[in-house]
Amino acid sequence: RKMNAVTRKDAAFLLCTSLHILLSRSVIGAFCPARTASNDQIVRTERPFLGSLNGQLKHKIQHERSMTSFNTHEGGPDDGTLDSLLKVAINASRAAGKIILENSDGAEVTKLKANSRDLLTEIDPLCEKTIRNIILDTFPTHNFLGEENVAPGKEASSAALDQKLSNGESDYLWIVDPIDGTTNFVHGMPLCMPSVAVAHKGTVVAGVIYDPHRDELFTAIKGGGAFINEATPIVVGNQKILGDAVIAMGSPPGAESLTMSLKGVNALMPKCRTIRMLGSAALMLAWVACGRLTAYWEYDLSSWDIAAGALLISEAGGKFTNFQDEEFDLRERKICATNGCIHDELLSVLNDAGVN
Repeated sequence: RKMNAVTRKDAAFLLCTSLHILLSRSVIGAFCPARTASNDQIVRTERPFLGSLNGQLKHKIQHERSMTSFNTHEGGPDDGTLDSLLKVAINASRAAGKIILENSDGAEVTKLKANSRDLLTEIDPLCEKTIRNIILDTFPTHNFLGEENVAPGKEASSAALDQKLSNGESDYLWIVDPIDGTTNFVHGMPLCMPSVAVAHKGTVVAGVIYDPHRDELFTAIKGGGAFINEATPIVVGNQKILGDAVIAMGSPPGAESLTMSLKGVNALMPKCRTIRMLGSAALMLAWVACGRLTAYWEYDLSSWDIAAGALLISEAGGKFTNFQDEEFDLRERKICATNGCIHDELLSVLNDAGVN
């Protein structure tokens, strides 16, 4: 009887949250019956039910969960810091997206990188400089790793990442691809975009992929869920078998990666619904996170290609591993990203085909 209005409001919210979780768990098998082995898997698969709740309650439930099951990054940044990191990542991504749109008819190639299929335009470094300036204006002591300041080749990109992670200058590292899908950009195809992520002590805690051509902003904070255009929660697709899956993959410039990709496409094409090659890892990862694609795999990618997308997929309820089913690490270059339900089946087909 002595409860004040605030206390009653908090009690009502906690009751709604508890009922929501209990109801979600009771019907989780309808979405992905294979993924009920652990509490982490169960909680993640509940997320499709968030779409049925009003906007305020969605965000409160996301926040309550981030304080419990999702927040596994011990000693990580607090909520205020995470919000600041995400805000800067969004601003930087939108600024680069504006430059991409202003040059969307295509751009001249100014340099070949690893080979004739690995391109650089004058717009790539301009976008990276824009992103870098916005980030360092707010966080001048943070580390920054951008694709355009690293020599071509996987050895150089791996060495650059190792150096940034181990130099001890800052706990924070921004990992940026200013234009993911440069070949698409060169040819005027609207399948290119910036990818911006920030890691704290090697763990990605915020990520943004901004598609300027469709004005779609994909965002995620570790433990806070994944969203499109900052308001609508996204979840991975619910295809349960490989035969129903729309799988994305790349057309890589490297000889070894190309060989593995051909092995993979030959093995997968007869077993899945269809295969798509969109030419942008960031776009394909974002589309797995929101359910437009069921899976995306690639034999060799750099950290800036996948850092933001890996967090998006994890926060949207999906699974992101290497070909040995080991969890994502920034140093990992071989990736398999799925809705979780078809993950084991996809890896089995790839491994049997010699992709490992």
